[in-house]
Amino acid sequence: MTDISTFSQPGQFWRGNLHAHSILTQGDLPPNQVVDAYKDADYDFMMLSEQYAGQVDAPSGGTRPVRSNAFAIIMGAVFEAPQTADGELWHIVAAGLPLDFEPCSKDETGPALARRAAKAGAFISIAHPTWSQLTAADGHSIDVAHAVEVYNHSCAVQSGRGDGWYLLDQMLNDGKRLTAMATDGAYFQNRDYDADGGWVHVKADSLEPNALLEAFKLGHYYSSQGPQIHSLSISGDRLEIECSPSDRVFVVGGKSGSASHTGRSFTKATVDLTQLERGIFESEQSPWLRVTVVDSSGKRAWSNPIWRDEL
Repeated sequence: MTDISTFSQPGQFWRGNLHAHSILTQGDLPPNQVVDAYKDADYDFMMLSEQYAGQVDAPSGGTRPVRSNAFAIIMGAVFEAPQTADGELWHIVAAGLPLDFEPCSKDETGPALARRAAKAGAFISIAHPTWSQLTAADGHSIDVAHAVEVYNHSCAVQSGRGDGWYLLDQMLNDGKRLTAMATDGAYFQNRDYDADGGWVHVKADSLEPNALLEAFKLGHYYSSQGPQIHSLSISGDRLEIECSPSDRVFVVGGKSGSASHTGRSFTKATVDLTQLERGIFESEQSPWLRVTVVDSSGKRAWSNPIWRDEL
């Protein structure tokens, strides 16, 4: 039995969000009230990810007055830069930027800006692919990306375009070893209308921002709308999971097959992975798989992709 390292390594899970906006860039609340909203919702950390295209004086998102030892704030931004295949501006989440990071130049492209941010040590995530109508070629152009935003709550509630799995799955099938990020992307319109709907649980030794960023880069996190995943392990063709009370577990890979377990408020389940190879068009085993847990209200939690050659 091989335990998936995210769940078996030392440390604890910290709950947080890497995509939220204040009045500095199009949000409805000042920075201190955004931070307070996440504190009040029992988050452990967050990042004010203001759009940063030269209109904000630093990627700190105005958080200096509201930082504390009891609640971690990761420094970062959402970069807007030209241009996707559809002619739209890129939205690229960069977590862990240094305070002296130079503003975007007028003609700097999204891929170039992402490379510069990654070189400065940032964790790079491709934001809301469906809302931005990103193609697979767009995804591959951000060649330093660590993650794809597979759920953006603000996009989901405002336009029904909050999903990003189509892009991540294609990139995984092309061999890109990326992880899966859920966020709010909140603007706090009508106060909590688009907030507290998607987040991550990050396994780290401490709540220090550098420890959290290192855990993100190692993929030691999972994403959720509500359910919790306590452990995942694989032995041969069996996947075992422990979770908060849930009704369904799905496992999918890079082919059409899927495996599942269905019940009522179970907290442990075993999934037969041979089901993954039973699709009509299956010809070979997918090199990766991922797990979705669904609770009785339909809310989901998602593992990061699991690569079989790393087991």
